[in-house]
Amino acid sequence: MRRQRITGMISGLALAAGTLFSAVPAAAADAPASVTPPAEFGSDWHDPVTAAPPVEKPDSRSCTITLAQAQFRDFTPYKGSYAPPEDCGTRWNKVVLRLEGSVKGRQFDRLGYLTVGGVEILRTSTPQPSPDGIAWSAEKDVTRYRDTLARPQPVEMLIGNVVNETYTGIFDVKVTLTFYAAQGNVRPAATPDKVLPLENARLTTPRNTERILAEVYATGSGGGCEEYWYLTAPAAAPYSCQADDGPYREVRIAVDGRLAGIAAPFPTVWTGGWSNPFLWYVTPGPRAFDIQPVVYDLTPFAALLNDGLEHRVEVSVAGVPAGQTGWSTPTNLLLWQDEGSTVVTGGLDRHEESAPSNSSVYTPGSEHRLDTDGGHRLTVAGHLNTSHGRVATTVSRSVANTSAHRWTDGESRDALTASWTDDESVTVGRTTTRTHRTYTMDGETTLGADARLRTVLALGDRADTTVVRGGQRLSWQRVDDRYQGDATYTTGVPRDQRHAVGTTAERYRVQGTAGCYDRSLKTAQGTLTEDLRRC
Repeated sequence: MRRQRITGMISGLALAAGTLFSAVPAAAADAPASVTPPAEFGSDWHDPVTAAPPVEKPDSRSCTITLAQAQFRDFTPYKGSYAPPEDCGTRWNKVVLRLEGSVKGRQFDRLGYLTVGGVEILRTSTPQPSPDGIAWSAEKDVTRYRDTLARPQPVEMLIGNVVNETYTGIFDVKVTLTFYAAQGNVRPAATPDKVLPLENARLTTPRNTERILAEVYATGSGGGCEEYWYLTAPAAAPYSCQADDGPYREVRIAVDGRLAGIAAPFPTVWTGGWSNPFLWYVTPGPRAFDIQPVVYDLTPFAALLNDGLEHRVEVSVAGVPAGQTGWSTPTNLLLWQDEGSTVVTGGLDRHEESAPSNSSVYTPGSEHRLDTDGGHRLTVAGHLNTSHGRVATTVSRSVANTSAHRWTDGESRDALTASWTDDESVTVGRTTTRTHRTYTMDGETTLGADARLRTVLALGDRADTTVVRGGQRLSWQRVDDRYQGDATYTTGVPRDQRHAVGTTAERYRVQGTAGCYDRSLKTAQGTLTEDLRRC
């Protein structure tokens, strides 16, 4: 591998809606010297790199432990044990997970997870290797799991893999945790009092719970059509991946059978996506190494859940054909407790839901076309009688998806233009947090008579968050990650005869009250040609 090495990213989300933690390159990050890329891809290329910002770390005493270390060659999970480090206590300002991996040869992209005490703290996917081998690393802020990490726990990790004469790549992975102690002016982080994995769709909360978030690591993957759910079409349309209701998907959570939250799934493109791995060898698409959970504020349901009984909390993905596999939805519950109360009472005061809409219209012709338009709205409100007064919470969310899918017979041309929006408003007392999320995808794959396959693709991941109290803006943040790629190779021939060429560009920008971050990367034929910072 080329030793101009920069890490991949994994982001986590803050406990406040719409705030993003992220991870960054830990090795060389300066703009590369002037380089001339090769005429085509060879047997080696730059290690994977993304433009996302680093996890900020305090200047305090730190302790590092190894959480997991394994070689993944099949579907046997690593199992081990964890204990918190003795020298850093359990009052931490930050806890940072770091994954370091290497792989060489030939291998598909694979999905991985890591649990501690049954709580999923990491979900990731892997890059595809070069024949000579690559190394990558990723970081994630896992401070919010302090309750889980404060005591000894079992550990389980898996990157499911298949190794044989053709697919030779073995994933060699090490995961560490670094704990930054709270000392002096470095204060302990505000974290949930309890973190519970959702097991068998059953939940019993402490009776003095005053805030509840659910985080769902929802991924459509596994090699089937749900890996490309945004391209599926109804049976009336002659397309290879079919779904009765078309490509509209929605991740839902229900409490005792009543809808409690809705969200638009992020349209992740994995590192073999759109039939063209040359797009992703160096620059993965947004979130490919950074599988962020969908977060729901379930606080309006807290009074109902605080009765000391077991309740059903169920996650589903609307739009998936009956019996179709391919979605994974591991879920954690993050709970805050009222120290001044033994039992927190209250009620669910409002529950308003629009009728879900989903229209997929197929138009036949020399170019087949499927136009999809779907959406849904939900508002829930409740109150709690806490030791510090009556607290009302209102959560409103609306999701929408529009897309135009166009293809020719035999799918030698296959194109999609799509956008998803996920708007959320959470009001607690006089403070409102509004988040507007937009995901975009605009791409086309063509296969010519000369067996040359070309993919041109643009992806966008944007979130705008504003916090307002009494009509006055307290803070704001805009996160904007954009990717563009154009790659071509010859299909149906050995790897060394593909004559592949490709360029990629990523720009990741963060603006807001807390400051500015702006980094751009460009590559050509596996060579990093630009690494530019503007803030």
